Amino acid sequence: MEIKATTTPQLEWTGDALAIGLFEDATELTGDMAKLNEMLAGTLSELIEETEFKGKANSSASTRVGSNSPIRKIIIVGLGKSEELKLDTLRQAAATSGRLAKKERCKTLGISLPMCQDANATATAMTEGIELALHKDNRFKSELENQGPDVETVDLIGLAGSDEAIARARQICSGVILARELVAAPANSCTPITMAETAEALAKEFGLALEILEKEDCEKLGMGAFLGVAKASDLPPKFIHITYKPEGTPRRKLAIVGKGLTFDSGGLNLKVSGSGIEMMKFDMGGAGTTFGAVKAIGQLKPDVEVHFISAVTENMISGHAMHPGDFLTASNGKTIEVNNTDAEGRLTLADALVFAEKLEVDAIVDLATLTGACVVALGNDIAGLWSPNDDLAAQLTAAAEKAGEKIWQMPLEEKYFEGLKAMHADMKNTGPRPGGAITAALFLKQFVKDTPWAHIDIAGPVWIDAESGYNNPGATGYGVRTLVNWVLS
Repeated sequence: MEIKATTTPQLEWTGDALAIGLFEDATELTGDMAKLNEMLAGTLSELIEETEFKGKANSSASTRVGSNSPIRKIIIVGLGKSEELKLDTLRQAAATSGRLAKKERCKTLGISLPMCQDANATATAMTEGIELALHKDNRFKSELENQGPDVETVDLIGLAGSDEAIARARQICSGVILARELVAAPANSCTPITMAETAEALAKEFGLALEILEKEDCEKLGMGAFLGVAKASDLPPKFIHITYKPEGTPRRKLAIVGKGLTFDSGGLNLKVSGSGIEMMKFDMGGAGTTFGAVKAIGQLKPDVEVHFISAVTENMISGHAMHPGDFLTASNGKTIEVNNTDAEGRLTLADALVFAEKLEVDAIVDLATLTGACVVALGNDIAGLWSPNDDLAAQLTAAAEKAGEKIWQMPLEEKYFEGLKAMHADMKNTGPRPGGAITAALFLKQFVKDTPWAHIDIAGPVWIDAESGYNNPGATGYGVRTLVNWVLS
């Protein structure tokens, strides 16, 4: 698919489908819209009237145009109230336009939407919307779905001069798509071994430094928490560290840490039927996002040094499995009583965070499908954000807003750490049920001493259920665009 900015005016564009945006309660056709309606022999006004189109956000309608028209289909998409226009409004409108064009079997699509902020920001948002809306993961299908013609060309009308912004947006989207495909892959396809192979491929493609620590290497570093989780799996753990370094002196140095559980059985605290165990392939969503960010950053080449880290393993059951009640020693010397083997992600992250801080970076961000408690608190659409550093939290919040990815800062209530204290170890790996997402963040906080740090719990937005009614069900690639925006900020 080719996406390009065009100087062709809306009234002169020709092709299969023209999509236009209309604001809520402003569907009376004036100016160029009235001229377009006249050119289409009243088809536009008829479509608005017959569908009772009000311009509400995310609404849409389409119809065929007469045979003498320079366009075959007209698509209208609602933009909501004009005073509430955001970049994400345009992102969603472009996505809707792309889906409708695909459904209507259109190969060429022109999209005419109002500008928000500037042409480059508008083009970026629209490109992301189209690219991600039309991505389909058919790798594991014996017969491909959606076999109608693909949208081959998309013209962004009125955004001439934005070709570089479009190209950069597509590079970022390629990272989102990689994250989606990693998270969507089943646990017999995406394993610690294949994750290491993916890291090797990324490093080779983009000229990045790569360090993969094997079990013996992790033992030498004292990574008892990570290795405790890995004990029961027949597959070897892989501690993956990818480094992007710019030419010249970096403006700053950052670390991104992603939870990498390629499958989580719950361990000896086995997940039961109805607990979502069949979906635990997405428990490496943080690592998937991290690898997606690698792909985007490797192409964008910012003047920032970035370290991408993931302690990758399975959490399985066997005669070698860690027991509930075991004591583990993390690489910073902290001792942990394992009172629930199904709270394993924070154990792997503990050693990964210690490793990241030793790199002497300016800030660390970890992403993890860490707690069901965060989903209970914020639902499926919103990630939770914890940080003791207000500046870093503000940077990530702004980056997420720009990306159209919902995030909400949660409290680090130090008093709640009392629930994690153990009788004979420094801490337990889980606390009381109330405030479970907060105590999980407080647990992670024990493994970052001085570096500004933030934790993002993506357990909700990492996946969209098909039954939810949302478009593009499945893995979302959540967080890649937020991380890229943060790195570039």
